[in-house]
Amino acid sequence: MIELPELVAGGLAAGTLTALALGGSLVRSRRQKAALRAEVTELRARLEGTEGAFITEVEHLAARRMPAAAAQLAHPHLRVPGPAGQHTPGTPTGIALEYVLTALREELTAQRTRIDAAAQAGLRGATREIQAALYRLQDALRGLQQRYDDPELAQTLFALDHENEQSLRRAQVAAVVCGAWVGLAREESHVVDAVTGGQARLPGYHRVRVNNHLEPGTALVSHAVEPVAIIVAELLDNALRHSAPDTDVVVDLEHVHHGVCVTVDDAGLGMTHDERARAQRLVAGSDPILLTDLGDPPRMGLAAIGRLTRQFDLNVDVSSPSPYGGVRAVLRVDSHLLGRIDPGERPPSASAPRSTRERAVRREPVREAAGRTTSVREGAAPEAPVPEAPVPGIMPAGFPAVAGPAPDRAGSAAEHERAPAPGREDPGDLAGLPQRRRRTPAAAPDAPRPQPSARRPEEAAAALAALQYGTAAARAPKRASAPEPQRTDDEGGAAG
Repeated sequence: MIELPELVAGGLAAGTLTALALGGSLVRSRRQKAALRAEVTELRARLEGTEGAFITEVEHLAARRMPAAAAQLAHPHLRVPGPAGQHTPGTPTGIALEYVLTALREELTAQRTRIDAAAQAGLRGATREIQAALYRLQDALRGLQQRYDDPELAQTLFALDHENEQSLRRAQVAAVVCGAWVGLAREESHVVDAVTGGQARLPGYHRVRVNNHLEPGTALVSHAVEPVAIIVAELLDNALRHSAPDTDVVVDLEHVHHGVCVTVDDAGLGMTHDERARAQRLVAGSDPILLTDLGDPPRMGLAAIGRLTRQFDLNVDVSSPSPYGGVRAVLRVDSHLLGRIDPGERPPSASAPRSTRERAVRREPVREAAGRTTSVREGAAPEAPVPEAPVPGIMPAGFPAVAGPAPDRAGSAAEHERAPAPGREDPGDLAGLPQRRRRTPAAAPDAPRPQPSARRPEEAAAALAALQYGTAAARAPKRASAPEPQRTDDEGGAAG
């Protein structure tokens, strides 16, 4: 039998081993708990850091990135700040934030387009009514100009007509920017008439110098006349506004391979590279035009040009500087928008500059009544000096000086008044000096007389201005040579 002490010793040994095993297990458990506790603490710290970084990114997105993205729609040169964290781009958080910005841009663009379309519709309706009223006023003024011949009244009517024309141009430009039709249909017209028509719509028209190098009879098709006149008027207005009042704006009309070019050069301040790039985008008409992008107050000239170039297949370039230090604007009209008008049957208006190529036209001899032979251009009036400026108080203040037939009419009126009647001796002929006599070609006895055609309002206005100019030129020598009246006591001391 096993003795009791041995049993006690074995039990103690077994208990000791069990206690040691339990102690080791308890130690390991405590170490695991400590490790788990440390890991939980680390994860909690990392979570708090991630949450803080995400909150910072959201705050940065709301405070800086979203306003910059909204402003970038109106000002593309602005830069949108990046994420606040350096490691955010490319992460799920960074991708989600970029998606927020993209969705914001799309929604803002849609809302801006919808609001701008509503504003354009309202402005289009208002300008349509204004245009109709101004056209009625223009017709009334033209009727008064043709009805009355008083020089002072005619000058006032021409000045009012010019002011009305400027108001009509501003309303027309606003309507074009809003997507409306140009508002006027014209017949086929000379290119130089369209250019001078745009020039006549401006307050500083006298500073514009037009050099016409086109072949006589070069014309625009009917649907391109008014758009070309509007574009030329806006280009000239831009040149006149941004150049000194004592400088000229030079306009050159040239033939090119694909059609005709109208070049406008000014001696103004010019534009920076960014301004020139923006202006080129506007006149190209490729980007949608919003009223909110045109400033406050909106500058609609270049935007109207962009609408017309896209609608009527015209081309405008403002990317080159002018040799005079300002801006060069080039309007190109392609060949499919050009036509031909016989300058003999339908010559350009009297105020249009003569073509430098008219002298190359074939000349034909014409017999006069006295038997001498002279040569005149086909379909052109005899050459005469062109007045550089209108006569103060006679020519209308709102129209260019009448060129071409005006001096010829003035000279004929003055000569007719100074020439003595047949069979009478001229008092100024006592010295025996030779005197000039105006000759009139003898007409064939049985030749049919041409029937006068109905004149357009523009031709009637030009004829009236030429008549006034000739009347003033004829009366000027009489005023200079007339003796001053003598004061008498019977007149109460007043000059006669």
